[in-house]
Amino acid sequence: NDDLVIGCALALDSAGIQGTGANNQPRGIISTSGIGSVAIGTNGGVPTYDHQVDLESAVATANADIDVLGFLTTPGIRGKLRKTLEFAAAGARTIWTGGPVGDVLGYPALTSTQVPSTLTKGTSSDCHAEIYGAWSQLLYGEWGTMEMVVDPYSRKRRGMIDVTCFHMADCVVRHPAAFAAILDARLA
Repeated sequence: NDDLVIGCALALDSAGIQGTGANNQPRGIISTSGIGSVAIGTNGGVPTYDHQVDLESAVATANADIDVLGFLTTPGIRGKLRKTLEFAAAGARTIWTGGPVGDVLGYPALTSTQVPSTLTKGTSSDCHAEIYGAWSQLLYGEWGTMEMVVDPYSRKRRGMIDVTCFHMADCVVRHPAAFAAILDARLA
């Protein structure tokens, strides 16, 4: 039961972050036109403090720095930002500080394996995404509740029971300018 609920929740998270909008799939943040974009390089590159500021500035310039702002990226990029200094000066701190809910530029920063880490840019196919934005602008809608259907008949000859999960939901980025993304962050 819990496994099916977790599976549905992960599918909704993935759709909200990277859904393509094709084949009845919701369109996620990084597939939505009109979000801010910060590029690192021709073949991607290691994210720096300046790139984090550029994400923040892209949203602020669009007058969309409202409500609950924060960063979301992959566990790999979190690790890289934990090892990267804000400035090349004595006593500088790392870009990512804190525990499970980290801090980047004073905003909450989280990780998820739902954020893609196999994006392609130039000759690189190991690019990670970083997203910054006003998370209240990513809306989810549900029609009814999640349903579980137990079928003890179709596989009865094998002594098996089918349990199926059915969940009708969608998501939309209400205000695309409330988000900005890096789609070419690399670990090295």
